[in-house]
Amino acid sequence: MNGGNLKYQYASLNTAEKLIAINVIVFITNALVTFLMGLSPNTFVKWFELPKEFNEFILQPWSLITYSFFHGGIWHLFWNMIMLYFTGRIFLNLFGPKRFSNVYFLGVIAGGLVFLLSYNVFPAFIATNTALIGASAGVTAVLIFVCTYIPNQEVRLFIFNLKLWYIGAFFVLVDLIQIPSSGNAGGHLAHLGGALLGYVYARQLLKGRDIGEGFGQLSESFFGFFKPREKKAPLKTVYRNKARNTRSKVDYDKESKQRKIDSILDKISKSGYESLSQVEKDFLFKAGKDE
Repeated sequence: MNGGNLKYQYASLNTAEKLIAINVIVFITNALVTFLMGLSPNTFVKWFELPKEFNEFILQPWSLITYSFFHGGIWHLFWNMIMLYFTGRIFLNLFGPKRFSNVYFLGVIAGGLVFLLSYNVFPAFIATNTALIGASAGVTAVLIFVCTYIPNQEVRLFIFNLKLWYIGAFFVLVDLIQIPSSGNAGGHLAHLGGALLGYVYARQLLKGRDIGEGFGQLSESFFGFFKPREKKAPLKTVYRNKARNTRSKVDYDKESKQRKIDSILDKISKSGYESLSQVEKDFLFKAGKDE
């Protein structure tokens, strides 16, 4: 399979699927390199995991994001990616990829900060030697976001239909219970940090405020800095149409589409996702894929 085909297939994935692909590639690459070179599995991970000590974190601040791309084992990766796939499908039926990325990575950051603060403030954790890896905080943020935004939407789980808020409440309760009784208190604390971010984000969005807008703009500016600048096209003479203020049909189509999306989102915020007709659900799904 040539590189062009791989690039095309990657580009055809939605945002959640791209994150899954990156996580899987990182896991396989790390496992292969450390095995072939006869190194410890933690040789490279230590440069990207989130340490619990502030003085260590200051020396590798990128770890507040990069810790989420590394996993402790195949099952750790598998369950995180399965959850990301299904919650991502629900999320992307409602919103576009930019908002998904905002919720996911803000959840990663929130989970990391809760981990750092907990292990430096609470006496029960201070003496513990640990570090944080895994995408769970971001995944939990996306899950709790959709559970908060459309809480009464039912999903099929095995042979049962469950409302989303039941599922969200279950996961939060499990994390709370397992903090003192498991050997992974840091992971559960990070989950709760991501859950809090997802809940607050959804509640604010229902009020018409997107708390991740600034983060999204900052991310675009940061990554845009590394993109090669496009060469400017040579200047050429053009003639304006006499009706230069006349707007194109494309502009009207875009505005009409956006008005319809806003109307559907208003309906969801007032009556829930389940109040939508199948036509409205299909339209929202297609609009999310097109963004």
